[in-house]
Amino acid sequence: MIKKFLILCANFIYTFFKILPTKNKVTMISRQSNDKTLDFELLEKEFHKSAPEVQICILCHKLEGGVNASLFIKIRYMFHCLKQMYHIATSKVVILDSYCILISILKHKKNLKVIQMWHSMGTMKKFGYQIVGLEEGTNEKLANDMKMHKNYDYIFASSKAYAQYLAEGFGYDTDKVKIYSLPRVDLLTNKNYQKKVKAKIEKVYPQVKKKKNIIYCPTFRKDEEEMSKEIIQLIDSVNYNKYNLILKLHPLSKIKVDNNHVIEDKTFSSFDMLFIADYVISDYSCIIYEAATLKIPLYFWAFDLDKYLNNRGLTFDYATEVPGLVSKNIKDILQEIDTKKYDEIKLEEFRKKYVTNIDNCTKKIVDFVIDIMKNKDGK
Repeated sequence: MIKKFLILCANFIYTFFKILPTKNKVTMISRQSNDKTLDFELLEKEFHKSAPEVQICILCHKLEGGVNASLFIKIRYMFHCLKQMYHIATSKVVILDSYCILISILKHKKNLKVIQMWHSMGTMKKFGYQIVGLEEGTNEKLANDMKMHKNYDYIFASSKAYAQYLAEGFGYDTDKVKIYSLPRVDLLTNKNYQKKVKAKIEKVYPQVKKKKNIIYCPTFRKDEEEMSKEIIQLIDSVNYNKYNLILKLHPLSKIKVDNNHVIEDKTFSSFDMLFIADYVISDYSCIIYEAATLKIPLYFWAFDLDKYLNNRGLTFDYATEVPGLVSKNIKDILQEIDTKKYDEIKLEEFRKKYVTNIDNCTKKIVDFVIDIMKNKDGK
């Protein structure tokens, strides 16, 4: 009852914002970061270049702690929500890279178009409505009460190969899905950008120039007890005479590592670290799509695959689909890396299947948005 009352109050307040005239404006909203996300920054630059007459507003604000956040953080987020209301009500288009409460629960102007761009290049893990009621998912009643992922007009996917899974996660039919890769793909194919990022990393970690670099980028787990033990085994198994081991744990991870041989980086993003990676070890993380675009050999350390399938689930046949060795034993993977043998053809086939568009991605999205602002159907 409290949630329904708060939603009613939010819609009442929003009616006053909707009286304001709609501007020639695009608003981008994210809960992924408190700073401009990389994809939003690239879109903003392209809008300024291709359509300087369009006003751009970027609202990035994390709700630290979620439902368990302190009262002060919740009050501060409420004021941010008022700011969101104003910009949503006065925009022609809203672009999201994550779930936005107000987009879902509010009744918007008929001329508003909402694009869900999401924040990962592909989907491997089940999410949203695919895992409602499961251990890793949202409570079914809460999802229904909060109208989770409602009011999207378009959903972007990097490939038709997973359009169905993406649509299912958001609770839509595939006719809402448009094939557009994220703007960051432009950076993955930009040699000058790669050199600049690589130089920055080498300045902070000069040792990465001397040996081959193994990057470990796992997905986040709510229960990290098993993962913590497995990481110790990884650290103990690497041959540090030949390799640097760089840990890029999820920002929400609470695992701490105290080992002089290991680079536990907190300075750069996982995306940045790919530019100095010789090998990437992952599991169910969508970083693999970015690594595949850069043609970096991928290895899949699935020490808890059975448990993960039961608690969350994956969208495809993991063992046969991913382009690299799948093993529960890290020593098998390190031995495979040592052989220097890798099926590059399978890696490229995987990339072509799941990231079909790698040219002018930012410009294509901006052109699409400009078209729908002019009341043209998106192509």
